Amino acid sequence: MNERKKILLRLDPAVHDAITRWAGDELRSTNAQIEFLLRRALAGAGRLPGDVGGMPKRGRPPKDPGDSTPTGAADEAGGDAPDAGALGSRAGGEPDGEAAGPSGDASGHDGSS
Repeated sequence: MNERKKILLRLDPAVHDAITRWAGDELRSTNAQIEFLLRRALAGAGRLPGDVGGMPKRGRPPKDPGDSTPTGAADEAGGDAPDAGALGSRAGGEPDGEAAGPSGDASGHDGSS
């Protein structure tokens, strides 16, 4: 991929604030939102070059490319309740202040509210 051009862009502060808010609504950075808008304007005017590359992918790459489990699938299956393995032996009613359980939590919090 070609190196991206770096430019200094002077904007009216109100325009910058509006673009920043819009970018936040669409989960983009302000820079990505400006590029998106410029590309859309060029395409609409018939001036977007045919050899222009696509927009860079947003967000972080997946941790494990082989993992096909969609984000949030565990939440759908189990609801909001933590699984029993996550609570360790502290869920059995041990009093606060005991030594850390198998989870390594030495905070003294037993997981109940």
